Amino acid sequence: MRTICVLLLATVGCASVSKEPGHDDVERLVRERTGHQTRWAQGSPEDEQVDKWVGDLVGPGLTQTAAIDIALLNNPRLQEAYEELGVSQADVVQAGLLRNPSIGAHVAFPVRGNGDEVSFSLVQDFLDVFMLPLRKRIATEQFTVEVLRVAQKALETVADVQKEFADVEAGTALLAYRRTVIEATSGAAELSREQYSAGNLSELRHTTQMVSYEQAALDLGRDELELFRHRERLNRLLGLWGARADWTLAEELPPLPASEPPLDHLESLAIRRRFDVDAARKRRLLMANAVALARSSRLVGRLDVGVDAHQDADGPRVLGPFLILELPIFDQRQALIARLEAQEREAARRLAAVSVDARSEVRIARAELIAARRIAERYQSAILPMRDKVVDESQLFYNGMLLGLYQLIDVKREQVEAHAQYIASIRDYWMARADLERAVGGQISRQSASAGEKR
Repeated sequence: MRTICVLLLATVGCASVSKEPGHDDVERLVRERTGHQTRWAQGSPEDEQVDKWVGDLVGPGLTQTAAIDIALLNNPRLQEAYEELGVSQADVVQAGLLRNPSIGAHVAFPVRGNGDEVSFSLVQDFLDVFMLPLRKRIATEQFTVEVLRVAQKALETVADVQKEFADVEAGTALLAYRRTVIEATSGAAELSREQYSAGNLSELRHTTQMVSYEQAALDLGRDELELFRHRERLNRLLGLWGARADWTLAEELPPLPASEPPLDHLESLAIRRRFDVDAARKRRLLMANAVALARSSRLVGRLDVGVDAHQDADGPRVLGPFLILELPIFDQRQALIARLEAQEREAARRLAAVSVDARSEVRIARAELIAARRIAERYQSAILPMRDKVVDESQLFYNGMLLGLYQLIDVKREQVEAHAQYIASIRDYWMARADLERAVGGQISRQSASAGEKR
């Protein structure tokens, strides 16, 4: 009885729910993989400083680094996920608490004669003391799984920001080229209209120029709408609204890097680094421990130990131990054990599925990265120089009156279109790079790739 009281007092003394440990783990994991810091908004005065900090980042123009920082601190979905950590942390604390003791009272009034009969009892589940460490261990493992899940969501948010930011950068550059095409085709259309009215241009040639202008105007409108969509998707990721949603870019779409880190052995690196794979692995261990707990207590029912005080009407006052033992005759936790065993098998299958998916995602992202780089390099080394040369030669032919104005405009329009396609290929490269880093589980560096090779 003394042991129960000591454990009860110790548990009550430590029964406090702290919100910080879970997010501290998420912040550490995300910082290790991305170099960026997360923050959990909890309605403190520091939140006002964060709000001002976000405004300072958006004001002078948005960079990709600033966008990622803002998303990790200001994304509403991430903040919602951080709150789920508080729920899981509360479950850990609850698992470490003993069940409350029960107190009972009984009063009997005599039908005849004098004197009342009174009894009191205080009862505590004795076996709960021995089950508490394993129960708390399972809850702690569940909390670890939740931390990994939230960290994975943060990494996915980083990748989404990188992709949408590349789309915005590319879309802004593409609009500039589309407007160049509009200026050229607009001038050609106006000239053809005047020449057609004067009878110096055939209806076929005039109609061809008008169709080119209308098509360029339609393409510009589509690109403007597409850019607006990507800006709004990025605003949702950053948690921006109102005046702050009208930010401007502070940088252009970066060119291809000079070289790539080694792209071999990334599958094994992903299995080692990805949070969702680690969470599935720990989930399987968690269910194995839960099955072990259920099996170890299947033949042990509830054991209530307590103290009973009794006062008869005409008898002495007595005080003694009180014991209630549940007999596990009908319910020996068969259904519970079967359920947990099925969940353990389910967790094992999920681990296998997540691992297969992770490897496949790495292979696809790596193939898309290599293909996007080859396309961009082909534009840069061959197509763009040839298009520029065609324009230069056409200009010489036009100056020598060997080429018509409309033909020269068509050649320049094809040059602009080639540059626009080159920008799209650069965008595709950076989007593939973001997908590959998400598939691997963080930034790709030569050191991390080498570590994966050693394994």
